[in-house]
Amino acid sequence: MADARRSVPSLDALLRSEPGRRAAASLGRPLLKRCVAVTLGEVRTAAAGGTEPPSADDILARACQRASRIASGVTPVINATGVILHTNLGRAPLPAEAARAAARAAAAYADLEVDRETGKRGKRGGRAEELLIALTGAEDALVVNNCAAALMLALAALAKRREVLVSRGELIEIGGEFRIPDIMGASGAKLVEVGTTNRTRIGDYRAAASERTGAILKVHPSNYRVVGFTAEASAKDLAALADKRGVPFLYDVGSGLLAHAHGMPPDEPSVADALADGAGLVLCSGDKLLGGPQAGIVVGRANLVDRLRRHPVARAVRIDAMQVAALESVLSMYATGRDDGIPVHRMLRETADSVHHRAQALCEEIGGDLEGAHVHKCHSVVGGGSTPGASLPSYGIRVTVADPAGFAARLRVGTPSVFCRVEDDAVLLDLRTVVPTEEPHLARALLYALEGDDLVED
Repeated sequence: MADARRSVPSLDALLRSEPGRRAAASLGRPLLKRCVAVTLGEVRTAAAGGTEPPSADDILARACQRASRIASGVTPVINATGVILHTNLGRAPLPAEAARAAARAAAAYADLEVDRETGKRGKRGGRAEELLIALTGAEDALVVNNCAAALMLALAALAKRREVLVSRGELIEIGGEFRIPDIMGASGAKLVEVGTTNRTRIGDYRAAASERTGAILKVHPSNYRVVGFTAEASAKDLAALADKRGVPFLYDVGSGLLAHAHGMPPDEPSVADALADGAGLVLCSGDKLLGGPQAGIVVGRANLVDRLRRHPVARAVRIDAMQVAALESVLSMYATGRDDGIPVHRMLRETADSVHHRAQALCEEIGGDLEGAHVHKCHSVVGGGSTPGASLPSYGIRVTVADPAGFAARLRVGTPSVFCRVEDDAVLLDLRTVVPTEEPHLARALLYALEGDDLVED
């Protein structure tokens, strides 16, 4: 029997063909060549298993689709999942003015690291750090690329080759399989596990402390929750023990909640509370409940922040111009009492009745063409490693179709791209995470995705 792989065209033949030359002109030959090679590899593997190879035109079409997805770059999507801080969709969407600030910083030279009055070199992120000091009351502040970088820098600067005490219940894993023990190992600090997974008391820390102890670390378990027979040492007790031992107390609060306010999750630790409890350094993310760009934020005692700022790793994890500009803009909104304009805060604070009203209006708009759609009560979540287990009452549009997974896939690859939930053999679009100005585009996307699918009566 002839080997089916012999009928698969060569890479060179596909690129030399007239359709291949046209595709190379629009997509770029290096990218197209790469995508054709990958597609041919898949086709040959399938052929080896007995699958009949597609035609040369089909192979080239697949490669062009792959190349187009890459060439299109990061694409805005409509988030109808109900997950407010959706890590895979970029976590916190920026306020419009913060996005404009980032664009201005990227489109021209900017005073990123220069003092305009003296003409001398300034401090990168200095304005954002001054705003953080003003907003939190901390002695000093530092901003870096993300919270994991902030933690690694803090451990490297303050506890390299020394022991760091951490509760076993706080050895978390964050997205992408990054774990606290791995970050600690990369920093050069030595992990000392304290207590048990569900119960860790202040006495466990006292028993583990020695002359080799370099710091005490508390990590808020922001993407899971231990419930039942549990106990944990308070931040105040840990701060007192750290002061008695003469070592820093570091508190990674995770989500970037500066202070508790209307609509903010009540169980999430805030930066203000951590500082009031005596933490020497408080670390958090910029792109979660703060509602800003990706950033790692460190606030606390000036002598500790200065040691981080002077450490060689600080340059490796520094923030860039666009991040700085966006962060400055978001912090200015806090400082002037305009944080209601931050999209994440709008989503958290919107009442269920308001979401219900929007869902009804949208459903009425598309009802004539989409009879299988109706308003459905559901629950949104904060997501992004914040307030695990907590949910917000919400409403969405439930569409019952013959192939929910296929319908959701067409929504994802359409224009605009829409991400939703598939549950109970139906598609659910939660309106809490849909910006009101996106609703007409969502209606259009739903109608386009309906082509080729059959509705199912409830």
